[in-house]
Amino acid sequence: MEGPDRVLVTGGAGFVGSHAVEYYANRDAEVTALDNLSRIETLETADESRNTAAYNWNYIEENYPEVELVEADIRDYETLAEIVEGHDAVVHTAGQVAVTASLTDPRNDFEVNAEGSFNVLEAARNADSDPAVVLASTNKVYGNNVNDIPVREEGDRYWYDDEEFEQGVPESLSIDGCEHTPYGVSKLAADLYVQDYAERNAVQAAAFRMSCIYGTRQFGNEDQGWVAHFAISTLNDEPLTIFGDGKQVRDVLYVKDLIRAYDAFLSDPEGKPAVYNVGGGAENTTSLLEFLDLLEEKTGKRTDISFDEWREGDQKVYVSDISRAREELEWEPEVSFEDGVERFVEWYQNR
Repeated sequence: MEGPDRVLVTGGAGFVGSHAVEYYANRDAEVTALDNLSRIETLETADESRNTAAYNWNYIEENYPEVELVEADIRDYETLAEIVEGHDAVVHTAGQVAVTASLTDPRNDFEVNAEGSFNVLEAARNADSDPAVVLASTNKVYGNNVNDIPVREEGDRYWYDDEEFEQGVPESLSIDGCEHTPYGVSKLAADLYVQDYAERNAVQAAAFRMSCIYGTRQFGNEDQGWVAHFAISTLNDEPLTIFGDGKQVRDVLYVKDLIRAYDAFLSDPEGKPAVYNVGGGAENTTSLLEFLDLLEEKTGKRTDISFDEWREGDQKVYVSDISRAREELEWEPEVSFEDGVERFVEWYQNR
């Protein structure tokens, strides 16, 4: 199974995007990284020391000089269409990434996530090179329906109290009849466009509804990227605020495993489903409190913690049922959470 030869990564200076750039550059594909380098401006709690885009842009420039770096915006259709032409795959990770920012500026969130993704699909549909597309979607498309699944408390964590969800949330969970956030709605609009274009054979495309993705070159903050945020705060002796009681559980996936899932689709998209829940699955889960224990084990440090109210759109438990990705893409996670955290800590200390 050979992967694509000419790959465009939107959001190529982002955390996930930069790993896609690196993956394909290491495979000797021709890679274009497109980014508008705006992320630091859109996250209220981010600061320059955690400027993911600037760090990763420089990292790519220094380590992969053959990669073409293009500063552009997915909202500019004419420019985007010119860039897409000639590629045989598009990894679409550019987006507005935070629920909090979507609540304060829903218009920007819509224009980037919904309209920007529509532009990517239209550019792919109209390109003579006929690229396949993967979209970085999110578990937030399920909205508050996730919180209707009964949960029970078990020590320092919650877990699903319904046998139907023992392996996590499947792609068939309803997206309807519930409260969403603007972020969830804009990503769902993009997700639905991907499904529509795929079903009509306009573009070979798939939406990957991601759970918690973590790994090296991620600078998290309170708005987004909590695994990195907790690890960096612990390493820097900076106090942490937990929203809720810390027993909320997520499945966690190391970023390089995510890119392998993208590639499994892009390398052979013919006849594949257009939606995948992707994360660590039921075998790779942690609560916030459990993660603090793991960090203490790996770093010998435990930072000061305070607690605050639950935030809008938060979920007590979200775990991806990754059965479809296993079956259709012959993919599963390879990096355990313990190993992934070790890699992150080593990278941050040596960066």
